[in-house]
Amino acid sequence: MKEWFKKAKLGLFIHYGIYAVKGVAESWSFYNGQISYEDYMAQAEGFTASKLDMKDWAELAVAAGAKYAVFTTKHHDGMALFDTKYSELNILKKTPAKRDLVREYVEAFRERDVKIGLYYSLIDWSHPDYASVYQGGIIPVDKSACNPFSSPKDDMQDEERWNKFLEFDRNQLRELLTNYGSVDLLWFDGDWERSAEQWGLPEFKEYLLSFNKDIIINSRLAGYGDYLTPEQGLPVKRPKGTWEFCTTINDSWGYQHKDNHYKSAGQVIRLFVDTITMGGNLLLDIGPKEDGTVDERQVEILKSLGNFIKENEEAVYETKAGLPYEYFAGGSTMSEDEKNLYLFVYDIPRNGICIKGLCNKIKDVKILENGKELAHDTYGGAPWFNIPGLTWIFLEPADCGKYMTVLKVEFDEAVKLYEGEGAVISHNEA
Repeated sequence: MKEWFKKAKLGLFIHYGIYAVKGVAESWSFYNGQISYEDYMAQAEGFTASKLDMKDWAELAVAAGAKYAVFTTKHHDGMALFDTKYSELNILKKTPAKRDLVREYVEAFRERDVKIGLYYSLIDWSHPDYASVYQGGIIPVDKSACNPFSSPKDDMQDEERWNKFLEFDRNQLRELLTNYGSVDLLWFDGDWERSAEQWGLPEFKEYLLSFNKDIIINSRLAGYGDYLTPEQGLPVKRPKGTWEFCTTINDSWGYQHKDNHYKSAGQVIRLFVDTITMGGNLLLDIGPKEDGTVDERQVEILKSLGNFIKENEEAVYETKAGLPYEYFAGGSTMSEDEKNLYLFVYDIPRNGICIKGLCNKIKDVKILENGKELAHDTYGGAPWFNIPGLTWIFLEPADCGKYMTVLKVEFDEAVKLYEGEGAVISHNEA
């Protein structure tokens, strides 16, 4: 796994497409019968991107503190937002916008040193050859759950048509990986509708890496991805390996004008902190309006997140996951040399901040944002048995931040933690 991804901490997800015209769910609205396929695709006639300047989006990503972005090149509806010669279903031929938005995105974000991620739906509910086989090639006994956009009619599977679709998929991916310079990340979706064997794995991944051996691929490649991608539900326990949590600012991925169920800036900041303190990245989504502008509520939340990160940058980017929750009842990160511990204090403390099982002598404690030094003390312990006491840091309510307070705890040596029965372990072993 590339080091840049492990250190990125924040990515900006952008769901943009014709679905923003009527403000309906991307692709799923016609798949689930909430709107007819014809009415859904008719939105293309109103997709103008008339006020879209990709530099504004790139600037917003930087203001939020994002180090990479992921842009929807094509969702399950099959409408490509790039110039493709393998399908008439693209915005240059089907919409008034008539722009290669992938090219504009890549150029604008690359100019601001934001890593380039491309979302691509492996499935295509508009392609005539897609609904030609069942998942795993197995005809289901109960066909009530089968959908005509993804399943064959009359149980007639056609491997020849499926192979034609695979060739189409690979051709479009070749365009994306060769026509826009170096791409840093491929973010797939839809792998669940077919098996790994049907997708042609592992050869398919080798094909992708032949264009760029350094590209990172998310988990939605039927078990052949490079990192985990939990969606909408933040993991309760720290996942193993490299991971990324993708979520929305409200309840929708694309722009839906009726969706006013927004998370607050404080809730988004908390989600971000909970993610990075468990060693993951947050991929936070926005859904621009049809004309390319971004809802002001989304803008303000991203800027609030960016301000928080800027004020506490030292505790964010060049760090790794901190103490397990059994040692500190909150989130924490740690410097690479493990001599600096950063505590994210979510609430206003009543009796101070407690750390259990800390074997090190503290050199200094301060509020990261303003450098104010804080008093600390240790109570109890049995040093003759290598049992440390409870470490208390005294943070007054008046010194607490707007959303949370970040404390920097400095040590002369790498953090050592007590495990019980006299055992002392390093942070890495915890």
